[in-house]
Amino acid sequence: MIVPLHSDKQFLEDVTATVARRQGVSLWWLGQSGFLVHYDGLCIAIDPYLSDSLTRKYADTTKPHVRMTARVVDPALLAMVGLVTSSHNHTDHLDAETIGPIYRVNPALMVLCSAANVDFAQQRLGIMPTGLVIGVPYTYGPFVIHAVPAAHNLREQDDAGHERYIGVVVEVGGVTIYHSGDTLRYDGMVEILRRWVIDVALLPINGNDPARGVAGNLDGAEAAQLAYDIGARLVVPCHYDMFTFNTVNPAMFVDMSRQLGQAYRVLQAGECLNM
Repeated sequence: MIVPLHSDKQFLEDVTATVARRQGVSLWWLGQSGFLVHYDGLCIAIDPYLSDSLTRKYADTTKPHVRMTARVVDPALLAMVGLVTSSHNHTDHLDAETIGPIYRVNPALMVLCSAANVDFAQQRLGIMPTGLVIGVPYTYGPFVIHAVPAAHNLREQDDAGHERYIGVVVEVGGVTIYHSGDTLRYDGMVEILRRWVIDVALLPINGNDPARGVAGNLDGAEAAQLAYDIGARLVVPCHYDMFTFNTVNPAMFVDMSRQLGQAYRVLQAGECLNM
């Protein structure tokens, strides 16, 4: 089992001290595709997965979700989180056993998901979420959140034309963060993202292997190339080292980033990136 750099009490002490300083934008990797972002005393969580719900669900199946990295933090300790975003309906991005405990300790919690997924998210969480629409920014304090399309494996829309898979661009404190959600590269993706000057791109690297029986993502080389093509000042890999059947070594990502001259940072679970 991989041990997070910081977990539970130590992790909370790190977050609490950072919140108290209120200096700049800070970001922690929560494992899988989950991130905690802080600015000026406010915290949001992007796609957090902090439970063993999938391990239990698939324990006696042909697709066991054997956890590789220990949980960073009990979600019931995250009362400082005021908003959670979900990129799509897969449980490692929309987990009732993660979001529910946060809501119970902070009943003012806001949940954002694609407008296409509002009904599903409400049924799973028991919380009424707010639907994000492409081209319509959502403001939470100093955070401005934009939905952008994702392709997992294809772009899909509901009858109203709302994207079922999204990424988010978060503007806060003079920093722009792009979290792709689960995605492959699609036509027009670079042009969409070039509308922003992206300081940090958070991209999956676990690849697209049909033998796994799940929808795929960028691999390490593709993630590095996408970050380079959109002009990201820094790229951070994610969506690996959570489940044994669906992970990769980040070496390919590191090698391609170096070949391209693309600045990158490989975080440990529970580690903070200050911007």
